[in-house]
Amino acid sequence: MTFGPLSSVAAGLADLILPRQCAGCGADAAPRGVCRDCVADLAALRPHPTRPQPSPVGLPPCAALGDYDGALRGLILAYKERGRHPLARPLGRLLASVVASLLPAVPVSGAAAGAAVVLVPIPDTPAAARARHGDHLWRLARPAAARLREAGIPVHLARPLRAGARPDSAGLDRAARAASARTSLRPRPRRAASLRRRLVARPASVILLDDVVTTGATLAAATARLTAAGIPVSGAAVLAATRRRRPGAAGY
Repeated sequence: MTFGPLSSVAAGLADLILPRQCAGCGADAAPRGVCRDCVADLAALRPHPTRPQPSPVGLPPCAALGDYDGALRGLILAYKERGRHPLARPLGRLLASVVASLLPAVPVSGAAAGAAVVLVPIPDTPAAARARHGDHLWRLARPAAARLREAGIPVHLARPLRAGARPDSAGLDRAARAASARTSLRPRPRRAASLRRRLVARPASVILLDDVVTTGATLAAATARLTAAGIPVSGAAVLAATRRRRPGAAGY
């Protein structure tokens, strides 16, 4: 479906009251929180299908706003690791455009019954949530949901999963990431049951949310957990996809 240009959303980044250093590239933003060049780079991005190669078994259709590089990478890191929480709103609204790209077309005046969506953010581990002063994807999910509702798409936010302790994925290979994700993610029985009943009464597309997809292990593990709980997953929306850098490698 067409969700409209991202320029108006990206332009809002320039109006954030943030430190003088640009969140995207580190340059002097003078006095905005994001410099004009980074705003222009973000405005040029369009959601597109992405898939790690090789893909883990069970990975649902996945879409990303762009590569995990440049201004997008800078903003994600500033928000996620450097405490620039006001970025949640513009990043969440950009994430909404990725969700919309996974949905069927709906009339401008209101959504068709089949266009309803349930957003399920991948949960932070307890340690990550403490370090980030809250679950960073849940903070992104709320403005994403608000943006979709503005477009006439019925949205429900759900948290049917919990994440236990897990090692830092940055130091893990593909197999270790997959094993860690499978071990860490668990359903919340009552919330999963509530969501399952909701989907029976009101069919909707269940879309997983994450900030970055690298191997797809976490999204595949979350899909497996939800499917086993009777909750079918329609797709996954992420802000960025990590491009593989090995010579001759294709995909993400």
